[in-house]
Amino acid sequence: MLQSFFILCSGADKNLLSGCSEGEKTKYVGIGATVFFTAIMAFIASSYALYTVFDNPFIAMGFGIVWGLLIFNLDRFIVSTIRKRDRFSSEFLQASPRIILAIIIAIVISKPLEIKIFEKEINTVLLKEKNALSLNNKKEVANYFQSDLDKNKSDIDSLKSEIVKKEKEVNSLYETYITEAEGTKGTMKLGKGPVFKEKIAKHDLAKKELDSLRKSNLAIIKEKEKKVKTLQADLDKKVTETQPFIDAFDGLMARINALNKLPLLPSLFIMLLFLAIETSPIIAKLLSPKGEYDFKLEDIETALQATLSQDKYQRELLIKTSASMYDKVYEDIAQDKKLYDLQRRKATELLELQANGFLEKQKSFL
Repeated sequence: MLQSFFILCSGADKNLLSGCSEGEKTKYVGIGATVFFTAIMAFIASSYALYTVFDNPFIAMGFGIVWGLLIFNLDRFIVSTIRKRDRFSSEFLQASPRIILAIIIAIVISKPLEIKIFEKEINTVLLKEKNALSLNNKKEVANYFQSDLDKNKSDIDSLKSEIVKKEKEVNSLYETYITEAEGTKGTMKLGKGPVFKEKIAKHDLAKKELDSLRKSNLAIIKEKEKKVKTLQADLDKKVTETQPFIDAFDGLMARINALNKLPLLPSLFIMLLFLAIETSPIIAKLLSPKGEYDFKLEDIETALQATLSQDKYQRELLIKTSASMYDKVYEDIAQDKKLYDLQRRKATELLELQANGFLEKQKSFL
């Protein structure tokens, strides 16, 4: 039963192969087994590749079955349509489009499996890329809010500077009236005279202005600092909102790009392995000598070609013979005197009727 199944996979004529030797059957069983297991590998590879896209095993396996059947049908068609010729160059020329197609299929099959085999290394590359993307994202978001943050900081610094400036002015006035009272500066008179009262009045006025300025500026600074916290919260929120997109940077294309950043040699060997598996049925057909099955198949095809050529020749000969016979018949009819006289009399009658009709038509215009 297993032998019959693999013969079916090889695309060989089961009835024709049944009369061949065991060695010939074994050859086609091997070719069919290669076609079958290549389709299995295609199913596994496509299922994994689509799982990385949809994150759903059932959808991935459904598409994987379709892809595996497609590859199976293509391989079976490729192998079954290669015919053994008398010269290897003719066989290779016939098989070259199939070989190119097999190479394409091998590359398509091998890539998802390479991604699975080197999954840990790819995850390391993706982690580095995600970290770099996260840092760049934070910088971009920070740059977006930076102008507002800088303006707020500048306003707060300006308000604090006004308070400091006013404090220095008040302290200066305080020192002035103290030194005036001590007689060390100003009028150089000890005691609280008129100048002292004037200076302390200026100090008290400046002190009131400082208290008023501090109160108003601190209120504004509080609002500005509150706005800074709001901006910082918006910045953090924006970073948090965009982070899932970076975390989801784990699709098929991202993994293929990460695979391309790994050393080429291991990936190349895996692809060559699948290329050898995919092209092995074709290579086996090309390298194997003409077998019993090939001779029988060639005999049936040439017999059919001979029958078709004979039928075509007979049809062409029948057409030529019939045409020749009809030419002779009509030639004999043309030489018949009675038939000639009848045709002459009828033509004369027709001309008379035409002449009379033309005359009556002319009279109607007069």
